[in-house]
Amino acid sequence: MIRIFAFLMLWFISFANAQNDTLFNNGTESYNQGDYNKAIEHYLKILENGEHSAELYYNLGNSYYKLNQIAPSIYYYEKALLLKPNDPEIENNLGYAQNMTLDAIETMPETGLSKIYSTIVSVLSFDQWGYTAVILMMLFVILYIAFYYLKYATHKRIAFITGMLCLFLAITAAIIAFMSYGDFKADQPAIIFSDEVIIKSEPNARSQEVFRLHEGTKIHVLEEFNDWKKIRIVDGQTGWLASENIKLLKDF
Repeated sequence: MIRIFAFLMLWFISFANAQNDTLFNNGTESYNQGDYNKAIEHYLKILENGEHSAELYYNLGNSYYKLNQIAPSIYYYEKALLLKPNDPEIENNLGYAQNMTLDAIETMPETGLSKIYSTIVSVLSFDQWGYTAVILMMLFVILYIAFYYLKYATHKRIAFITGMLCLFLAITAAIIAFMSYGDFKADQPAIIFSDEVIIKSEPNARSQEVFRLHEGTKIHVLEEFNDWKKIRIVDGQTGWLASENIKLLKDF
């Protein structure tokens, strides 16, 4: 009975993967033929099946960009970057899409240490830093064992020094993974989908207008109150907007 169940599970997984591959290929074919709406339809079905990837989000971003739909194109490019940080192709296309937005917001300058930290952490995603830490720790164990079995003093010295270096790098990678994960959980980016949004000073429609934002602008959610969200933009300004105007990027 258990074998039959396991076989059925494997068959179902294989069938689902084959179906998603077919949808992806059909979407790519529709895109190449210039039928971008059809391509989007195929790609969204893959998401409905519970599958997602940087390549899928990237293709969705491209399809919406071809239709001049600013917010969805930026939204899916940003989601692709969450799964594949620092990818030059995704960043390049995202830049083109962002040029179509109305809001020109200057980014707050980072301090020296903050810039160094951001540069190091952004090299890999937090799970990639974690995998790196595990691999380096395995190398340390192998070199530690080799240290006892090697005959020559020179070889022992090389194994010891290299092992200690791997241990140090493994601990460093683990710390960065932990800090990066904390930053990832604390940061809640979103994209504005409404044509224009009035940002309020308080979470109610009667409060004073602080500033306005437009479709495609990226914001960061700080807190939530009923159907309102407090947001911050890259120049440091904060305010409240109705939740219906935005889509969170980390919804997977």
